[in-house]
Amino acid sequence: MEWRADGILIALRRHGESAAIIELFTADHGRHLGVVRGGASRRMAPLLQTGAQLDATWKARLSDHIGSYTVELRKSRAAEVLGDRVALEGMSAVCALLSFALPERAPYPALHARSLALLDGLGAERWAEAYLGWELALLEDMGFGLDLSACAVTGSTQDLAYISPKTGRAVSRGAAGDWVDRLLPLPAVLRGVSGDAAEVAQGLQVTGHFLNHHLAPSLGDRRLPAARQRYVDLISRADSRP
Repeated sequence: MEWRADGILIALRRHGESAAIIELFTADHGRHLGVVRGGASRRMAPLLQTGAQLDATWKARLSDHIGSYTVELRKSRAAEVLGDRVALEGMSAVCALLSFALPERAPYPALHARSLALLDGLGAERWAEAYLGWELALLEDMGFGLDLSACAVTGSTQDLAYISPKTGRAVSRGAAGDWVDRLLPLPAVLRGVSGDAAEVAQGLQVTGHFLNHHLAPSLGDRRLPAARQRYVDLISRADSRP
């Protein structure tokens, strides 16, 4: 068994004395694990950095074996944003969530393309807003997408102000009634309207709810990666600065 593809390195861990097991996210093979022999060596350390774009060849005797990778570096994203803590934490959050959420070997070509574009834009002016849109796309592909097109109660598309924390559907201001204290806010940035840092931070609180209370329980109630919270904390602190 053998294939070759470009992949985003989303996770790695030491394996034995000198090898490493890496997780690549590719368009056709999804999140795919493999062993890199010598992957724990100093020589390979600059190549095997989370977020890197790799040209990888995977081989195994049988398709259900973990197999082995030989890799060449195409792009080192960490090196490009070295010194930019927000960008580094954002990249870490993307990779950690992909490793956390994606089933093994299931292709998600649209999510792969979106993830690639997001990582290639690291450090851009409105990157946090693009990241928020990426989290919405991740929830959608994992089966927990939000429906913010119309009010779940009345069907109206006007004055949408809240989101049901259970269904992920929008609720208009007039239909909220006595349930208003139990609903999540609906910042306009979640509906594709460009927003400021405060709205992005609010949007990340909303997507965080669905990641924590819908996606994570479906994966065995595991805790979300700490990298995601570190990035959200940085965005929230930036919003609080005068």
